[in-house]
Amino acid sequence: MDYKRLNELRLLGLTIAYYRRIRGLTQMELAEAVNISRTHISNIEAPNSRTSISLNKLFDIAEALDVPVKDLFDFQDTLL
Repeated sequence: MDYKRLNELRLLGLTIAYYRRIRGLTQMELAEAVNISRTHISNIEAPNSRTSISLNKLFDIAEALDVPVKDLFDFQDTLL
């Protein structure tokens, strides 16, 4: 994977973490809501992880966080 793609995955994970915290959810609660392990959520959110995510799980995460999927890609607002 090239640097640009790795950076996009990093920003996506940070954005998911941002919305999860705003909703007052723990990693475990989000993981249970989308039927994946807490470790996998942790890896997705970790800034130095190379964990990718399927589109199905991305839609599940957006639904659980009650945000449009497109908002998960609006990186500038969540990193202030």
